[in-house]
Amino acid sequence: IPAIHLHVTAATMQVSQKDFEKAQEQLKLLKKDPGNETKLKLYALFKQATEGPCNSPKPGMLDFVKKAKWDAWNSLGSLSQDSARQKYTELVSSLISAESAGQTKDASPDEKRHDGYEHIIVTTKDNITKIMFNRPERKNAINHKMYREIIKALQEAGKDDSTIAVITGNGEYYTSGNDLNNFANVQPSDMEKMAKDGAKLLKEFVACFIDFPKPLVAVVNGPAIGISVTLLGLFDVVYASDRATFHTPFSQLGQSPEGCSSYLFPKIMGLAKANEMLLFNKKLTAAEACAQGLVTEVFPDRTFQKEVWTRLKAYASLPKNSLAVSKQLLRSMEKEKLHAVNSQECEVLMERWTSDECLNAIVTFFQRKSKL
Repeated sequence: IPAIHLHVTAATMQVSQKDFEKAQEQLKLLKKDPGNETKLKLYALFKQATEGPCNSPKPGMLDFVKKAKWDAWNSLGSLSQDSARQKYTELVSSLISAESAGQTKDASPDEKRHDGYEHIIVTTKDNITKIMFNRPERKNAINHKMYREIIKALQEAGKDDSTIAVITGNGEYYTSGNDLNNFANVQPSDMEKMAKDGAKLLKEFVACFIDFPKPLVAVVNGPAIGISVTLLGLFDVVYASDRATFHTPFSQLGQSPEGCSSYLFPKIMGLAKANEMLLFNKKLTAAEACAQGLVTEVFPDRTFQKEVWTRLKAYASLPKNSLAVSKQLLRSMEKEKLHAVNSQECEVLMERWTSDECLNAIVTFFQRKSKL
């Protein structure tokens, strides 16, 4: 009996090792970045499976990436190598399955899908160009590449045959705003360059919203944070699900407002309410945002998509040139001022990004995220 037991155990281990190696190969075939939290889990499980419990010295506090990796591995404690192999294999399998399921959701025959995007989905149907944030595993956080993709999509939507453009999010979140992992691999000596490049990119990004020539509608399907909230003053209509929230935690992160919100929010909701949001990080419910003029209308979540898209299709059937000309009349007097505000906000942010306050806030963020 002991001999049989040993034989079965050895066979199981052999299969497990084979599956583990196969999972490593499958992981390389993933087309979509699974996100840093998932990559940390994969790293930790791989190290635990191949080397056992964490045995390396703890990295320095400012070495964000190595510190996050070390914390992830160390958090697995005494988990056995067999169990780590199993968990690694199961996690890769779930990622492969999720990606395969996503690829089967083809666009409808009359919906044109625009190629060349990784982090957003751009489609045109019924005279509407829809730009959808598509990093649901990262709560649609906006990384540098995604910023550039949105810029490109807006520039193309401004010139195509659509009547209106719509921005929304895929999954539970509208977007969680700027991806703080944009700061992750920056060495202290490169902080100034990072800040300068980041401010230049942000200025170009916001300028696309200021200059967009057609009606622009935000369909806020869930929580919105940071830049996604501050930009709302540049949209022509904002529709929100009743489960959406609106949060601008800039001072909490050692940063400052952007998206022309320092100018537009006091105009939209009054100085006192704008101060609560932009200075003191107050999170608004959809109903509160609507009452303060930031949101046009709120819909029950269960009927949100159906009601909003029925309305948008009706808007998109209106005369295209008439809508564009009317928007320009409404917006043209403010354009020069908005570009000046955008420039000033980006200058201030460039200084903020190199400040000790901001650096300490980012260190705290990564410490929290590294705990699995």
